[in-house]
Amino acid sequence: MAWRVAYHPEVPKDLEAIPANMRDRIRRAIEGRLVTRPEEYGERLRKDLAGAWKLRVGDYRVVFDLDQKHALVTVLLIAHRRSAYGEVAGRRREKP
Repeated sequence: MAWRVAYHPEVPKDLEAIPANMRDRIRRAIEGRLVTRPEEYGERLRKDLAGAWKLRVGDYRVVFDLDQKHALVTVLLIAHRRSAYGEVAGRRREKP
């Protein structure tokens, strides 16, 4: 089953802060992994972020939600691993 990908409105700003070579790796990871089998490549988050998932791409994290019923991956945040989890809670509340 092919999954569709939607992006939170803040994701383009996230990408501006990431080096160009990493942006390309992240794009390929989203297109190659999340579109085909997000549950296999992603890892569930716990505690305050239960229900969200992460995809590791080097030192960066793609944090996303899954909508199984509509086969939709919603990318909430793309950030360095040190700062990724602090921002994502607010974005989950204001999903597009």
